Amino acid sequence: MIEKIRKDANKAPILRNAANKAPILRIEDGSFAYKGGPQILDGINLEVDRGEVLAILGPNGAGKTTLLRCMMDMLHWESGRTLLDGEDIRQIPASSLWRKMAYVPQARSAATSYTAFQTVLLGRSSRIGVFASPSDEDMLSAESAMKRLGIWELADKACHSISGGELQMVLIARAMAAEPELLVLDEPESNLDFKNQLIVLDAMSSLADEGVACVFNTHYPAHALQRADKSLLMNKGGMNIYGPTKFVVSEDDIRSIFGVNAIIGDFGDGRDGQVKSVVPVSIANEK
Repeated sequence: MIEKIRKDANKAPILRNAANKAPILRIEDGSFAYKGGPQILDGINLEVDRGEVLAILGPNGAGKTTLLRCMMDMLHWESGRTLLDGEDIRQIPASSLWRKMAYVPQARSAATSYTAFQTVLLGRSSRIGVFASPSDEDMLSAESAMKRLGIWELADKACHSISGGELQMVLIARAMAAEPELLVLDEPESNLDFKNQLIVLDAMSSLADEGVACVFNTHYPAHALQRADKSLLMNKGGMNIYGPTKFVVSEDDIRSIFGVNAIIGDFGDGRDGQVKSVVPVSIANEK
């Protein structure tokens, strides 16, 4: 079944930007294994254009976060490479790289005494000179990002005193304040309630409408179906399936990748239209 899905995905059309420029992000034959360990990533190939959203899905231990770290050159590919706007990421100076790209890691408990606003303002650091102070534009950008996510009331609170979910929103606002061309998010919905999950997903969709490329790891196939133009499904051992979301996120995919039987259906009350959702119903029998 995996081979069938992969073949179907390879037949699917790949969306290209209208100007026929190089995609903002391309990974070519990316492979990685930790020293002495098993192969985690094996022959990853994908591309994301401006204004597109890519979802990366897979079970725990499939290497989703490792992929992001290799993609951004925080870990070095064993073989293969990452191209950012057509240029090998290893050749891009850090000052230029972080003007184009912003990263939201998984939130951890914060020991810092910085306020939420000060933390978001750090997202502007790539645009502020070494000895310069934040400009009015920098301040407004940080404020706008917080208001866009509905967390302006946290502005004066120390990060060590807010919840994990609130900290996650602050980190997302910090990345948005950077005004990147590529936004990379590692499980941005983690620790968030339903309302804040929707706020984050809506923000990603809105940024994509403005031409920003977004890449996010997720444990929620429904979020991929609802928001992502393309998806990469990963399983332990390096196997991966990539293509337009509607082709590669299916009931068969979910059974193969996650080991559960699930139903994909359209839901809605007629007022806001129909949305795709995924309901896991049972653990798949292993053969």
